[in-house]
Amino acid sequence: MKIDRSFVSGSIFDDGNLDIVQTIITLAHKLGVDVTAEGVETEEQLAMLKKLNCEYGQGYLFSHPLDSSQAMALIMANPQW
Repeated sequence: MKIDRSFVSGSIFDDGNLDIVQTIITLAHKLGVDVTAEGVETEEQLAMLKKLNCEYGQGYLFSHPLDSSQAMALIMANPQW
């Protein structure tokens, strides 16, 4: 399940976003589904998502958009969050 970047970008703590993100993660886990958060841009967002047990993240914190060969090189490097 993906969490839309609109709930993660900026401050994950604003406008009730933290409650929404936590609810999505809880629901996904109850359904036996892993979660990917879109729009991760800061270490603060990453730390909170880890604390909430979000399995995966994507966003500018990890990499800017890549072409297929660059993406393959990144995958082969096996970075972990």
